[in-house]
Amino acid sequence: MQRIVDKLPRPFGRLHYEVTGSGPALLFAHGLGGNQLSWWQQVAHFAPHYTCIAIAHRGFAPSDAIPNGPDPADYVDDLAALIDHLKLPDVRLVGQSMGGWTMLEYAIGHPSRVKALVLSSTSGTLDRRSCDPSGGKDYDAWSAKAEATTNAGAAEGIHPAMGARAAERDPALHLLYRSIDEMAGLLDKERLRAGLRRTATRTLAELADFRVPTLLIAGGEDVVFPAFLASAIAARLPCGTAQLIPDAGHSPYFEQAATFNRLVEAFLALHR
Repeated sequence: MQRIVDKLPRPFGRLHYEVTGSGPALLFAHGLGGNQLSWWQQVAHFAPHYTCIAIAHRGFAPSDAIPNGPDPADYVDDLAALIDHLKLPDVRLVGQSMGGWTMLEYAIGHPSRVKALVLSSTSGTLDRRSCDPSGGKDYDAWSAKAEATTNAGAAEGIHPAMGARAAERDPALHLLYRSIDEMAGLLDKERLRAGLRRTATRTLAELADFRVPTLLIAGGEDVVFPAFLASAIAARLPCGTAQLIPDAGHSPYFEQAATFNRLVEAFLALHR
């Protein structure tokens, strides 16, 4: 099985990427608490049939650090440069949380090259509140409850991207998630969160002609991304669909990997 670990020179420094397997190109972009290792359960599953490519976003080790931290607006150019470097004629994209910024923007800019797009626990660069069919009422109510739950969990050492029930079900997985998160070192994630909010300005009206097949996967126990938005967004996209994993938090790909992989595999089979 093909296995390549390398770094792509970029203006900021070097972008770390890993290539495993053979077949059509399937790329993974991690969230704020991850890096290329976050996808270990997906790479192992898909590599026999796909060329799996996992990146570490700029500023996230083992990619090079950036003074004052990365700007998420730059992520898509890194991805485009890597796709061109690897000479991939077409791609399938999977983005988790922050990775949705990368993958959605690439798909918008290069729709003819993207066979399928999976957004996990994310609306990417869409403004979340504007996607709420209630006009923001349900989103605001969810946000208040989620903040209280997150604060209570933090006091108990619970990572919000996993959640209390996932930590209780599988403490080893929770520890692994925290360990991968800590690999980012001194990266100022609060500043990066502000950058994510600043760059999430798109509206669903802008995607009225967006015909890339898109699957949104949400976790029913998520306290970072409101699960109800996945179906609301999918309903407004020309080629959108949504799937809920009820007993997953913000990281269904990590917590409920078998279910997540099955959903993605079935979706990819429809869009070869």
